[in-house]
Amino acid sequence: MASPRTLALLCGLLAATLVRATLNPPAVLRLGPEVLRERLTQELKDHDAVNILEQLPLLSAVRDEPAGGIPVLGSLVNSVLNHIVWLKVTSANILQPQVLPSADDQELTVKIPLDMVAGFNTPLVKTIVEMHMETQAQATIRMKTSRTGQSLTLSSCSNSHGSLRISLLQKLSFMVNPLANKVMSLLVPALPKLVKSQLCPVIEQAFEDMHADLLRLVREPVSLGYDHLEFDLLSSAIKGNAIQLSLAAHLLDSRGDVTKSFGTSAVSLTLPSPDSAPFSLTVRQDVVNAAIAALLPPEELMVLLDYVLPELARRVKSSIRVINEKAADQMKHTQIIKILTQETPELLLDQGNAKVVQMIVLEVFATNEVRRPFFTLGIEASSEAQFYTKGDQLMLNINEISSNRIHLMNSDIGLFNPELLKDIVTEILVSVLLPNENGKLRSGIPLSMVKGLGFPAASWSLTKDALVVTPASV
Repeated sequence: MASPRTLALLCGLLAATLVRATLNPPAVLRLGPEVLRERLTQELKDHDAVNILEQLPLLSAVRDEPAGGIPVLGSLVNSVLNHIVWLKVTSANILQPQVLPSADDQELTVKIPLDMVAGFNTPLVKTIVEMHMETQAQATIRMKTSRTGQSLTLSSCSNSHGSLRISLLQKLSFMVNPLANKVMSLLVPALPKLVKSQLCPVIEQAFEDMHADLLRLVREPVSLGYDHLEFDLLSSAIKGNAIQLSLAAHLLDSRGDVTKSFGTSAVSLTLPSPDSAPFSLTVRQDVVNAAIAALLPPEELMVLLDYVLPELARRVKSSIRVINEKAADQMKHTQIIKILTQETPELLLDQGNAKVVQMIVLEVFATNEVRRPFFTLGIEASSEAQFYTKGDQLMLNINEISSNRIHLMNSDIGLFNPELLKDIVTEILVSVLLPNENGKLRSGIPLSMVKGLGFPAASWSLTKDALVVTPASV
């Protein structure tokens, strides 16, 4: 019996092992700055952010701007504004945002350039005096911790320090030029406050809606024949200049009932090295296997060879004659080949390559009337699996098939070496099983996430234990 000290040591070693064990999510979605930039740009358009800029109350803002408590300055401001009939933004444009890594690894900096033309009218001149205003809104994407866990949030939105530029668009008379300069000097402190009070709430709401839309896109069901696969958010993180979403996965049947769930586990997951891809979806091997299994469930195939593949039927009969002539003579034109896939195929991934292995049971019947087969063979088979894409569809084709091992499970025609039938067994599987399986795989796996993120087509790659989907190069 182990001593208490030994048990304590074993428990300590076990605990240390568990601590060191890396728990990996079933899938990881990495969203690079390009995707974040485009999605945020679209949300700002949807929230009519340009109209917010065009409606900025410039005149009331400069009137409300304090004059430092100095009466003389206050009088000067009022005297300037008395010459202004109106002051407003006449045109505005929001340029493409920038998403940049910050000094803090858990934050991203979002910079949104703003380009505006403002004008004011004064009785001193008949035309509108126009000014070009350039500035930049800046905010921070960071992790927010709450009772429900961590989530991404955009905060600290304000006018970027030192980004404001105001200049006149035309030459003015010596009478109007001093007035224009005074108006511009009043806008220098007023405009950043307007950006913070008027535009920043819109930017924050746009980010919240962008985040919600991305999660809806992640959760959209992936069709797998009659079943479907669903992803759900486990956690979020900021990695370099990208957002990384760790996802759970659930396999559901045609009724919508969950048949299998995948969470964090010690199953390995090798993420691709960060590159310039706008996004990447990395799916763990066991999840990919479950998806393929949903498309290729266990089944039984029965084929009247003489009617479907007469030449193959002749060769089957010749092969059996080598083993037992009497049995071969009993085979009629209604001979039947039965193939059972009692277990779903297993997909084995490797760096750049994929292989399908499956256990197959094959039986040969002399006619369609007999109940007992001549023999039953257990076959350990393997095939090359080829992934490819059609638009946003992920396709899989099983190429060739090898009968690696053949076991004689039962025989009514005496014992024999099943390897004698290896060539004809392989031919049967190639002619009967592969077309059936590839027919079921022909529908592909739709990846609506690809088009949802703004890309027309997908590409794929393999790590040693995962399938990686990225947008196809144009």
